[in-house]
Amino acid sequence: MPHIEIFSTASCPYCVAAKQHLERKGLSYEEVRVDLDPARRADMLARAAGRRTVPQIFVNGVHVGGYDDLLAADRDGRLASLLEAVP
Repeated sequence: MPHIEIFSTASCPYCVAAKQHLERKGLSYEEVRVDLDPARRADMLARAAGRRTVPQIFVNGVHVGGYDDLLAADRDGRLASLLEAVP
């Protein structure tokens, strides 16, 4: 089973859209709310090469990016490849 992490905040419409996109595909994910846990924001910044915006999405430890990046990866087949590469 693939491991998907979404670093998000409560008031982010792109976070909601990313989660809905994954749910429509039947994928489960772990949501990490950086607005509730500032230490996790530091983790996100380190893993996402300093990208500060949310969502930041990781599939099996690989940084996909934000919502637009997720959609692009889904369209061009990269998401399917990442989902198959179960660690």
